[in-house]
Amino acid sequence: MKELSIDEFIQKPDSIAIDVRSPIEFEEGSIPHAKNLPLFTNEERTEIGTIYKQSGSEAAKWRAMQIVSPKLPGLLGEIKRVQESGKEPVLFCWRGGSRSQSMAAFATLSGIEVSRIAGGYRAYRERILEKTPDLVQGKAIVLHGMTGVGKTLILHGLKQKGYPILDLEGIAKHRGSVFGDFGEEKPHNQKIFDSLLFDGLSSIQSKDFFLMEAESKRIGRATQPDFLLKAKEEGIHISVCASMEKRIERTYQEYVTPYKECSWFKDRVWESLQKIERRIKNKQTLENLYHAVKSENYEQLINILFVDYYDPRYSHKENSYEGGFFFVDADSIQAAVAEIEKIIEKTGFSKPAAIGI
Repeated sequence: MKELSIDEFIQKPDSIAIDVRSPIEFEEGSIPHAKNLPLFTNEERTEIGTIYKQSGSEAAKWRAMQIVSPKLPGLLGEIKRVQESGKEPVLFCWRGGSRSQSMAAFATLSGIEVSRIAGGYRAYRERILEKTPDLVQGKAIVLHGMTGVGKTLILHGLKQKGYPILDLEGIAKHRGSVFGDFGEEKPHNQKIFDSLLFDGLSSIQSKDFFLMEAESKRIGRATQPDFLLKAKEEGIHISVCASMEKRIERTYQEYVTPYKECSWFKDRVWESLQKIERRIKNKQTLENLYHAVKSENYEQLINILFVDYYDPRYSHKENSYEGGFFFVDADSIQAAVAEIEKIIEKTGFSKPAAIGI
C-alpha cells in the first residue's frame, strides 16, 4: 500500500478517489469525482461515536468490526471493479486515520493494489486552498449584463468552440439570484465550491485568458475568494445586452417552463418573493408582483422584477467598474458568441486552435 501526498494524488489522472467516510460527510464535501464507499452509515457512525464516549475506544473498535465485517465482500468488490477498469483506487477518510487504513489493509490482504491519501480529506482541503490563488494566471474576460441577456448561454457557446471558461454559477450550483436554485438540487456549500473551483481553475491554468461572468461575491451558499474578485475587477469587460422581450422569453424558458406543473413551483415563487419584498419600497409594485403570482402570469412577474427590481440594482453595479466596456447585442446567442470571438482577437489573444485548447 502506497501513501500519496496531495500533490502526488492531484498529478495522477489515472486514479479514482474512494471516500470511505459516511454519506453525510461525503455530501458535506469531498474530492471532486470521488466515489463514496462508506464503511458506516450515518446512523452507524453516530452509534460508534456514542460507544466511544461512553465505553472507550476498545468497545467502539469492537462494535465497528461487527458492523463492517459483513460488508467487506461488497466493499472490496467495488474497489476491485475500479482496479479492473484500469484506474488506481486511492482511499481516503477525514484525516487519513483508521477508516482508510483499515480498508486499505483489507484490500491489500485481498490482493488488491490500492494507495491512500496521507492526511485524508482535511489535508486535501488545506492544500487546495493554499494552491488555488496561484492558478489564476491568465487575463479574465468578464461578461456583464442584466438578468436574462444570455451570459451563461454565451459562455457555453464559447466553451463548445474550445475557449477556456470558468462557470461560477455551475460550480456554485446556483444562478446567483433569489430564484437561483429553482429546479436545481441543493446549492453547493463552501467546501464543495472550493474543490470544484480548484478543478475548474486547474483546467485553464495554462491559458493566456479565460471567460467568466461578473458574479457577486456571494453565489448561493458559497463565497468567491478575494483573488478571483480581483481578477474580475482587473479584467477585460464586455457588457451584454438584449431586448426586454428576449430576456423575458429566456428567463421564462429557464425558470418557469420546466417546473410550472410541479406541485412545489408556485409555493417556491411565493417564498422567493417574500425574501426580497422588504427591498421593494413601492407598494404598488409589490401588489402587482403578488397579483401576477396569484394569476400565474409569470411573464408579467418577470417583467416587473426586471423593471422595478433587478435592472436598477444591476445598473448600479456595472457603473462601479472603471475603464471601458465592449458592448455586445445578444438577441442572437450565436451572433453574440461570434462578436465576442472578434473582441478576444482584438484584445490580442489567439483563437483556441492557436493556443492548444
